[in-house]
Amino acid sequence: MNNEVRTEILHQKLAASGLRSTRQREIVYDAILSKRDHPTADEIFARAKQEMPTISLATVYNCLDTLVQCDLVKQVHLERESTRYCPNLTEHAHFHDNESGAIYDVQLDPATISKLTHLLPEGFDVSSIDITFRGKAATTTATS
Repeated sequence: MNNEVRTEILHQKLAASGLRSTRQREIVYDAILSKRDHPTADEIFARAKQEMPTISLATVYNCLDTLVQCDLVKQVHLERESTRYCPNLTEHAHFHDNESGAIYDVQLDPATISKLTHLLPEGFDVSSIDITFRGKAATTTATS
């Protein structure tokens, strides 16, 4: 996705929520999209500082909250670890490498998602699915 498309998506989603795009929000969003490695707020802050040295950690957190509320990124919660941020908005699972700490997207086909939701008792309404596999990633795995 090129920068113009990214910026347009950001503008549209923010406008739909009654918000405007700011340089800080653009920088934080780009910091997440630049490397699809599920960064923490501190990692995003370090990346954003390279583009805007005056940005504060509080501003980064505020931007992240806005991006999550506007469905531009998802939060990934791992036990006893900092929240990570994922730009992949499709229903998918994650694999957490216990040794390196890396997080990898695991695509789930619609049939698998359907099977999982049918495991629930009748009347339950699924709004999202959170699945995290944990273990050791293959040494040949190159992307996160």
